[in-house]
Amino acid sequence: MNEQTKRAGDEVRRFIVENRPVRGHWVRLDAAWRELCAHSDYPQPVRELLGQAVAASVLLAATLKFRGTLTLQLQGDGAISLLVAQCTHDFRLRAVARFDEERVDAISATSSATSKRDAQTFRQLVGTTGRVAVTVEADERSMRYQGVVPLRGGSLADSLEAYFASSEQLPTRLILAADDERGAGFLVQKVPGASKADESELEETWKDAQRGIEKLSAADLLERPVEELLERGFAEHDMRLFRGTPVQFECRCNQGRVSGLLRALGAEEVREILQEQGAVTVTCEFCHRPYRFEAVDVEALFSDPDHPRGSPSIH
Repeated sequence: MNEQTKRAGDEVRRFIVENRPVRGHWVRLDAAWRELCAHSDYPQPVRELLGQAVAASVLLAATLKFRGTLTLQLQGDGAISLLVAQCTHDFRLRAVARFDEERVDAISATSSATSKRDAQTFRQLVGTTGRVAVTVEADERSMRYQGVVPLRGGSLADSLEAYFASSEQLPTRLILAADDERGAGFLVQKVPGASKADESELEETWKDAQRGIEKLSAADLLERPVEELLERGFAEHDMRLFRGTPVQFECRCNQGRVSGLLRALGAEEVREILQEQGAVTVTCEFCHRPYRFEAVDVEALFSDPDHPRGSPSIH
């Protein structure tokens, strides 16, 4: 195995079992994951779950044919109240989590220091009730689709398997992992389609695929290349691995969108903020980039809305 293969990351790759209706996707995020977290001080349990959600959003987007944005949203009554991961059709990522710092600290103090979190810890983070929502907003004719399922089992992967079963009617197994350095995911699906094999052979192939993914650990997913993962899990099958597609962190905030937000608030409210604070600063919740508007910028914003000014700055 050459050095380039060992370092493969920030990409998603598709694979299939030849002549069988079983497909899958693998993703690993290295620099993209670190860049996403660079300006956010997430505690370890939050960071790990967010990394799993980001990897999952890529896998979900990879299974679809669309142009637009896929949003994976988790809401619960645990220490993490909201978690959002977004992936576009061309695999540009951003994500954010909202959490109760004291509750997360308590969980960190009592849970394992390793990167592997158990079902009890997952439930402490997300709560006993909650939901996972997958929303696809396609550019074509402003189409929008949303599937919602209750939180299931002891992991995000369990809940997403339930989502595929109920919303997509696709038998799916997946494994997700994340640490400080990277996030990763591995998904296999049984898909409808013609095959030369009889039904018993097809069912056995799907059982093999499930057993294959069960052989993989979180550590395997984070450290080993996809070629080795396929060798471990699908050694008895003829596999085809397709070329990878790059994945990158990219927040879509910009001056124009922030200006539009301030206009929506109205001149009176924005000027009140200006008077109280001396400037109006709007910080993107995804990338934490601050956009600062001085008095002259605010006046220009409302006197000439087609040509907004402003002084985006990073502190």
